[in-house]
Amino acid sequence: MEITTITAIVAAVSGVVLGWVTRTSAFKKDVAQEAGTGAALRTDVEYIKRGVDDVRLEQRVQGQRFDALSERVTRLEESSKSYHKRLDRFEQNRRSEV
Repeated sequence: MEITTITAIVAAVSGVVLGWVTRTSAFKKDVAQEAGTGAALRTDVEYIKRGVDDVRLEQRVQGQRFDALSERVTRLEESSKSYHKRLDRFEQNRRSEV
């Protein structure tokens, strides 16, 4: 065999080996990068879930406050109505006295 043929064979084999090593290294880096991206996405989703839970809780509390306020307004309206009836009777009695 000639030295040129041997050199060509060695070059071809080393090219295949180097290509395989580079491909494996790139694949490992891609996997690591995707794992990091996946972890970041999970963290972001968990943060959003907690935010939504906080909003729901606050909405529930606001609903309870609104219900309590509505009840107070209803009682106040009833009391005001009763007061106006008493005031009307008082004015009628006063007019009849005069």
